[in-house]
Amino acid sequence: MSQKPAPVSYGGQAVIEGVMFGGRHVNVTAVRRKNNEIKFLEVPREDKSLILRLRKIPLLRGIISLIDSSIKGSKHLNFSADAYADDSLDPEEREKQKEKEDSGWSLSMIIGVAAVSVLSFVFGKLLFTLVPVFVEDFLFGDIIDNYIIRNLIEGGIKLLLLLIYLWAISQTPVIKRLFQYHGAEHKVISAFEAGEELTVKNVQKYTRLHYRCGSSFMMLTIVLGVVVYSIVPWDNLTERVIQRIVLLPVVLGISFEFLKLTNSLREVPVLRYLGYPGLWLQLLTTKEPTDDQVEVSIASFNRMRELDAQFERAATAKPAAGTVLDPAKG
Repeated sequence: MSQKPAPVSYGGQAVIEGVMFGGRHVNVTAVRRKNNEIKFLEVPREDKSLILRLRKIPLLRGIISLIDSSIKGSKHLNFSADAYADDSLDPEEREKQKEKEDSGWSLSMIIGVAAVSVLSFVFGKLLFTLVPVFVEDFLFGDIIDNYIIRNLIEGGIKLLLLLIYLWAISQTPVIKRLFQYHGAEHKVISAFEAGEELTVKNVQKYTRLHYRCGSSFMMLTIVLGVVVYSIVPWDNLTERVIQRIVLLPVVLGISFEFLKLTNSLREVPVLRYLGYPGLWLQLLTTKEPTDDQVEVSIASFNRMRELDAQFERAATAKPAAGTVLDPAKG
């Protein structure tokens, strides 16, 4: 007797003027063009067996998933950025751009995008981890001796910097719309998980906040980072910096597991409040979407589900005519 496949916890991310959703077998991005057309990028998932095995190992799977999503997500962001830039070009510039695109992606370009994505991810995490250390040491290094209290202050500085950064970028028109699409992505997933028919009216009834969001993960890394860093004492700034770098993968791994735990407990009274700090942060990283933006999110999700079903029925993927399938970008 064959076993039914385990339920899929769908996830996605907002891109410029669109949304990407990841399924079992394919990742799909839908973007709204200036002419109101919805354009798709459909990329079959080709996870290596090693990656699949590593994703089953607690603590390690979080780091692998983060790096993997960073690489794949950047390619879908590139697709949306290209579409957005193309809509801003005049006809002559657009023709020149098309000639460049027709030359195709070389292997070195693909490797380059992946390398830049990984380096950006690592640099961003290190920068966000170490800057608060230096700020706290400069302000309180000669005043407070207790390293646990100083770790708490460091966590507070880290949270403050994060909130200021998110608020500042959310004031720009492009990022504000990106956060609206982020809200549209959450609404579609929530409506689907509730068993609703995915219409704009039904989806708009749901909250733009979701337990399984990357914003919640950011909050967890701050809170749990204070706990983890307090386990190992340090005596000076050099030891403190080295400790932060060495323990960063541990903090990321624990935060990923805790995020999964809070998501599984979200229907349990009292315990559901464990995920509330992350939901509060999403008040900054998501905005209420318009009906047009929800329509794009639904289109992306439905196309992903449709292609997933095709993959289930066939050994190889055969994209429908008129769609965009670019393995070089995916």
